[in-house]
Amino acid sequence: MSSAHILDRLYEVIDRRRAERPDGSYVVELQDGGPDAMAAKLREECEEVIEAARASDADHLAREVADLLFHTWVVMGARTVTPERVYAVLEERFGVGGLAEKAARRERDGGA
Repeated sequence: MSSAHILDRLYEVIDRRRAERPDGSYVVELQDGGPDAMAAKLREECEEVIEAARASDADHLAREVADLLFHTWVVMGARTVTPERVYAVLEERFGVGGLAEKAARRERDGGA
């Protein structure tokens, strides 16, 4: 199973939870909290990734990044942004230097 495949499967589960709304679903609970609650959880997960990155435990960092990806996918699911859409953006950026890509985004977004 490819790494991208597991992300696609994860999104399918999250999307199904959003649509079916099973009792006791963590995904439903997060999404029902709305954008502010989901943003707070993402912020928390980002902080945990940062803390783990400062430590020398690669397994801990991997677990925290997995948590961050999960919560990011939950937000995407709430807004029906598919992994394919994210993959397409990454594909557009692939092979473009980071500084050049960032400058192009600034120009496109009016200096933001």
